[in-house]
Amino acid sequence: MSIDTLLIIGCGLIGSSIARAAKAHGQAKTVYVADQSASACASIERLGFADGVSENAPEFYASKADLIILCVPPGRMGEVAEQIIPVMKTGTILSDVGSVKGDVIRQIAPYLRDDIHFIPAHPIAGTEYSGPEAGFAELFQDRWCVLTPVEGSDEKAVDALKAFWTGIGSDVAIMDPKRHDIVLATTSHVPHLIAYTLVGTAVDMETVTNNEVVKFSAGGFRDFTRIAASDPVMWRDVFLSNREATLEVVDRFIEDLSALKRAIRWEDGDALLEHFAKTRDIRKKIVDAGQDSAAPNFGRDD
Repeated sequence: MSIDTLLIIGCGLIGSSIARAAKAHGQAKTVYVADQSASACASIERLGFADGVSENAPEFYASKADLIILCVPPGRMGEVAEQIIPVMKTGTILSDVGSVKGDVIRQIAPYLRDDIHFIPAHPIAGTEYSGPEAGFAELFQDRWCVLTPVEGSDEKAVDALKAFWTGIGSDVAIMDPKRHDIVLATTSHVPHLIAYTLVGTAVDMETVTNNEVVKFSAGGFRDFTRIAASDPVMWRDVFLSNREATLEVVDRFIEDLSALKRAIRWEDGDALLEHFAKTRDIRKKIVDAGQDSAAPNFGRDD
């Protein structure tokens, strides 16, 4: 199953990076892009990484595509699927890049046809920047993309999508949608929630600290602000879409935080040391797995 024509719907950081990568790595002969923002469409045309651009009319290209990837906020997946599925040609693969899979599947399922292939996906890559100008072809290099095929998915279609993501540099894993959502709640969603909360607390504390939070920001706080600078619309939809898994992890986090609070209050140095040693070991495993650099400042230049 070959992918000659690719349609990206929603051309922010992820969508524009997929378009660039597909071109750079020869994974699609023709790349079309649709976005509801007139300014985004103008930027895409100026940047020149798409063979055609449509504003607010993704169905214009949907009938031509072999692979359609939805890169819109999680809350809009169903609405866009309803718009394009009726005109999709037989055998086309429909996928997405949402970081929540269960809710996306529930949104799209009512509109599916038996002669197309719906294969949800989640590339675990990104930056705090957004918009078509922020994309770059190397974004997915050596990063995981998780495919969560629905029951009865065609194996050849799954293999074709896997080959596409491998072709633009990703390592590909296959995972059950429910398992994906609890894993990502732990590794991504709750860390973002904590970052938003901590940075919000720091803003509220500015009046108490005489506006010195920004002036004396240490590396740890700067990392939190980087995470908290992510697209607010997308993260609002993520938390609402994956609320059950997020709340489960948040409850566990509150319990663990309370335990650390007690250890500090009662000057239990052994408990603190044991916890810090355990979490330091996790950091080593992430570096050993190639998911980050052991260089100073976590491998970042700033």
